[in-house]
Amino acid sequence: MEIYDALGVRPIINASGTRTRVGGSLMPPEVVAAMASAARQYVDMEELHIAAGRRIAELIGVEAAHVCGSATAGIALMAAACMTGCDPARIAQLPETDGLPHRFAVQRGHRNEFDRALLLTGARYVEIGADADELVAALDETVAGVYYTFAWFCPPDALSLPQVAEIAHAAGRPVIVDVAAEVPPLSNLTRYAAEGADLYVFSGGKALCGPQATGLILGRADLVEACRLNDCPNMAIGRAAKTDKESICGLVKAVELYVARDHDAEMAEWEGRVQQMLTMLGGLEGVRAWRQMPAGSGQLVPHVAVRWDEAALGLTHAVAADHLLAGEPRIAVQLISAEHYGGALQPELRLHPHTLAPGQAETVAEAVRRLLQR
Repeated sequence: MEIYDALGVRPIINASGTRTRVGGSLMPPEVVAAMASAARQYVDMEELHIAAGRRIAELIGVEAAHVCGSATAGIALMAAACMTGCDPARIAQLPETDGLPHRFAVQRGHRNEFDRALLLTGARYVEIGADADELVAALDETVAGVYYTFAWFCPPDALSLPQVAEIAHAAGRPVIVDVAAEVPPLSNLTRYAAEGADLYVFSGGKALCGPQATGLILGRADLVEACRLNDCPNMAIGRAAKTDKESICGLVKAVELYVARDHDAEMAEWEGRVQQMLTMLGGLEGVRAWRQMPAGSGQLVPHVAVRWDEAALGLTHAVAADHLLAGEPRIAVQLISAEHYGGALQPELRLHPHTLAPGQAETVAEAVRRLLQR
């Protein structure tokens, strides 16, 4: 009996992308095998963390790397590293920040629901506009660093990472960057360091197809070491988000596979699924379906966007997403709305090809078509 059957949980066809709510991504057999191998013996966890970080840094071509408990945990660890460095007394002090620089300058347009992880360390934000002079003025002695976000929903008029890094470094402050979902493309694994990020964190369980409960911090060797010292197994702020030996080894294998993958062939396969879904969704009265690519520099996976006049069809996009998830088979799609992502976004559904198994694109498109025809 499959484990989900035993638990009475119905699996989902995932057309919503590598979202945490539906389990991130599916791990290749080689990753699962690496995790099973790691589970059969004990190991010194500090030695494993150091060895895994060294191996991943070599694979990617960056100065240093550290595997943590998720990209969210990585945000907290990066903030902690900026406040404490490798000082044991400062590390033991967190989340109490008395006497420590503990504020992080951030552009208002980069605030989002994920960045609260930084607050777990005792740090606080000082918000600025997309203005270089405001950033310069904000970098007083209470500021430990600058926080930056890359995501498709960030405003395009924000100060660029190179601009922010130049100002921050002139003031002796590091820049930490949330890039949780910003691969593909593969080149983004090194891009942010080249643009001035001192630390940046990816999710291990999205496009990398590693264990969902992992994150990958990359960047300056001294600050990456400070992240490690603030993390489990040490009695530090990161112990609450510990990473097990199985997940560490699984992410190493996932990175090995990702850097060796045929990314052009993968992209061609995704484009084929997009075109198949668009063909099946064509001709629906009052419905627009088109190929879309995320705004920004990462998570560049083509997908299908579907939008309609809710009053004319008597169906909201939110209710449509709920119907699909409750159906047979259960299908998860990404619901886009201003309520979920802010701004003035018009509601739409997005159907992502890269989390579908062969043959599932047809199943998804047919279910959406039947629902909208009704």
